Amino acid sequence: MIEENMMLIADKMKLAFLRRIFDQVREREGSLSAMEAFSVEVIHDLHEPTIREFAAFLNISQSNATYKVNSLIKKGYIEKQNSITDRREYHLVLTDKYYGYTNTVREYVDKMCQQVEKTFTEEEQKLLSQFLERLAATID
Repeated sequence: MIEENMMLIADKMKLAFLRRIFDQVREREGSLSAMEAFSVEVIHDLHEPTIREFAAFLNISQSNATYKVNSLIKKGYIEKQNSITDRREYHLVLTDKYYGYTNTVREYVDKMCQQVEKTFTEEEQKLLSQFLERLAATID
């Protein structure tokens, strides 16, 4: 039962994510290719990675990662920001243009949270929060 419910939630979140990606890759000025859309999502989830960290995560060469990053910079979705600890290194930072496209999944999570608040007691909400926190800590 837990597995089916987890799959149901995962599938719904995946569909919301894919809808957003599809919206981003539509033919229009400055739109992202599917690969660029996935790349910018990886950058988001890695929380301001260096190009080296981005390349290592995707298991691609640093030159390939640099090519992808330069395309995203040119389209205005990310910027390079000097590292505080090593001025030779850059972190990839998302721009306001990126955040203008990212509301779908956040809106879906907000909708789920509103449902939880309407449906569950305060005690159930605390338990759910604790369960989710423990679950998140175990997932890589």
